[in-house]
Amino acid sequence: MRIATWNVNSLKARLPRVEEFLGYADVDVLCIQETKLADKAFPFLTFQELGYESVHNGQGQWNGVAILSRVGISDVQYGFGANIADPYEGDARLISAKCGDITAVSVYVPNGRTVPSDHYDRKLDWFAALNLWLNEYFTPQDALAVLGDYNVAPADRDVWSTTHFEGSTHVTAAERAAVQALCDWGMVDTFRAVHPDEEGLYSYWDYRAGDFHQHRGMRIDLVLATAAIAAKVTYAVVDRNARKGTLPSDHAPVIVDFTTP
Repeated sequence: MRIATWNVNSLKARLPRVEEFLGYADVDVLCIQETKLADKAFPFLTFQELGYESVHNGQGQWNGVAILSRVGISDVQYGFGANIADPYEGDARLISAKCGDITAVSVYVPNGRTVPSDHYDRKLDWFAALNLWLNEYFTPQDALAVLGDYNVAPADRDVWSTTHFEGSTHVTAAERAAVQALCDWGMVDTFRAVHPDEEGLYSYWDYRAGDFHQHRGMRIDLVLATAAIAAKVTYAVVDRNARKGTLPSDHAPVIVDFTTP
């Protein structure tokens, strides 16, 4: 089974690129972030013509998450639900669905902006809510994958320069601890399971100052999965080609393969 995550930074602007990606990448499940669309504007029929069912949790101008699947979609959840307070209520940052033999979750973690700030504090609160949500609805024994833009580089090797990012969001100890808490619950960083020690493997490059061409990036798009999936991972790659060409997103898709019974 092949799953992938991609922050497209506006699906309206990037739809041709997503169609192109689906045409060559052969993914079974694609989790999308930052669609920046209302639900009524989401291109369900376009994806249906390509062989994918889709569900979307949209806000409109900002945020928005979606799941595309060619192995079925059921048991859809939008957000954390009524039992868990969302510090970014209404921002459309989470959607989950049963897709074939797994449950896929598409998340767009808040950016945090600056340290310290209210946005940074609420980012950490959002991570705490995500942890509560996992405990409420799942167990570490489930076949579960939480894919998305985490807006956290889990380790120093996941950024091009620790000096450049010192004191900024995405790399603070508290943010990294929030990701580690998900791993302590039972998730595995599947990309690092395949590439444990390699540096220079990024999924995001700022549009400014030629960062992509200078390879000044960050690995902030993650595929965390429980052992039921992670133990069967056979391949993981960042599709850098999707960051090239006409009107690319500032993120590239992250693709993970694993075997299924």
